[in-house]
Parts: sequence; structure tokens; C-alpha cells
Amino acid sequence: MNNNLKRLLNPRQIAVIGGAAAAAVVRQCNLIGYTGEIWPVNPKRDEMSGHRCYASVADLPGAPDAAFVAVPREPTIEAVAQLAALGAGGVVCYASGFAEMGEVGRTDQARLQAAMGDMALIGPNCYGVLNYLDGVTLWPDEHGGKRLERGAAIIAQSGNISISLSMQRRSVPLAYLIATGNQAGVTVPEYIETLLEDERVTAVGLHLEGLDDVAAFSRAALKALQKRVPLVVLKTGATALGSQITMSHTSSLAGADALYDALFARLGVLRVHSIPELLEAIKFLSLVGPLPSGQIASISCSGGEAAIVA
Repeated sequence: MNNNLKRLLNPRQIAVIGGAAAAAVVRQCNLIGYTGEIWPVNPKRDEMSGHRCYASVADLPGAPDAAFVAVPREPTIEAVAQLAALGAGGVVCYASGFAEMGEVGRTDQARLQAAMGDMALIGPNCYGVLNYLDGVTLWPDEHGGKRLERGAAIIAQSGNISISLSMQRRSVPLAYLIATGNQAGVTVPEYIETLLEDERVTAVGLHLEGLDDVAAFSRAALKALQKRVPLVVLKTGATALGSQITMSHTSSLAGADALYDALFARLGVLRVHSIPELLEAIKFLSLVGPLPSGQIASISCSGGEAAIVA
């Protein structure tokens, strides 16, 4: 999985399957200056933004490192099976209607997992990946980032939050942005471990709705601690109502919030409580690095302000 995830995050070839959303991915790749090959798949078009269209996955000239599949649920499962048979590295599944939609959706997600083979699969029910280090935009929408040489990675379980983060104007040096969706393939701990192998990543920010594998997350967080890469998390679903929304959104299990507090404290993970806090924390830690201790000093001309800090 790890090698195929690396192929997916920094591909030499990208296949895009679908219509308008696929065309948007091609356009964004052109705008960011992606230097690899782009292979659109659409039987009704001759070209997409200057790139020749292929009628089917079977007609592709080889196995792409990455594919963006933007077709409805059933054709998505078929396309994923074809890409796996071809030897593709990984795939972003844009379609929704899987495990987040109840029993029928869970059955279809199980079929998707069976179809993916050993590919790295992002999603379904997700926006995809932005890699500003290498100029890769598996992303069917506008975004506000630009190329850079090093910076923070953000992993978000919400598509809308990931879009908002991509448009941040807080001068965060954003290296990667990954929208995980339902995590039918690659999970949050696997993203963390893979990103930690990239020496250009200076901090990792997380938007979490829930964790399905606490042990795997703990291993990834301890690896970040050992490598001195700060890990910052915005955990939602803290209330009973929030937990219900989380389950219906990406089928994540929210769990008792106090347990998450204890887990993060034990692993040295900084917890924040809003999107602005997440951005400011990873910006600071990306530029300054991990702090040597949890102690700070306050110098203030106001007793009231000093009390706020305390």
C-alpha cells in the first residue's frame, strides 16, 4: 500500500475518467504545471484541454500511477476493477453514495474494496489530493495554493472543510492537502506514516471526525513524535448531535470526546478547536519547529490580559 500511495501522491501519469469533474482535474493539472502524462478517458470526447481522450480504461497506453474517477457509483466500481487489473498505483474515487448512505451503500463500498486490489484508494465521497511540492492536482475544483519547496500537510475527513482549507489566506506553507472521504482504502494513519517519509513535510494537520483504528493512529503519532514533526488535530463530533452528524457524513465513529483528549495528550498531539486555530498552529510549527516543552511565558502591561493568558 505504501509504495502505491507514493505513486498516487506523486504520479508520472494521471488517468482521469468522467466528464465535467474529470475535465476540471485536467484543467487544474495544466494550471499548476504538472509535467507528467495526462490520459483522459471519455468515449464521447476527442480531447480534454489539449489531451487526447481514450474511449475506455482498456485503451490506455499503460498503467497510470494515479487515476481520478469521476463517474457514478456503479461505473466507479467497474473502473476501479479495470484499473487494478491494469496495475495502476492508486485511484481517487470522487463519487458519493457509499457507506455514508446506509446498508446499500455499505454493500457497494465493500464491493469497491474488493475491486481495488492492492491499489491505494482515496475516498470514495471525497475531493482528492493537492500536492504543491511536485505540482499534482487530483482535484476537481478551484483552489488557492501555489508551488513551494517544503511545508505542512493537511489531512481532512470533510470535503467542504478541505475546500475551505485550500483557499486559506493565512500564509500557511501548504505542501499537501488530502481529502480522505470514507477511507475505504487508505486510512488516516497510513496517510500520516507516508507523509512523514517526505523530508519536505514540516508539520501535519488533521481534521478528524473519528478514528476506526486507535492503535494504528497511535503508531503514526509516535512516529511523528520521534521524527519531531508536529501533529495538530481539529477533532469534530464532540457533542452527541455532532457525533450523529459525523456518522451520517463520512460513516466515521466519533466516540467519547474525553477519550480523544486523553489519547492526544498521551501521544503529544496538539488539539485545537477551530479551523483558524488549526491553520495558525501548523503555520507556527512549520516555521518554528516543535517546541521543547509545554511551558510559555507571558509579558503583559495589563493584568486582565495576563489573566487571559494564564
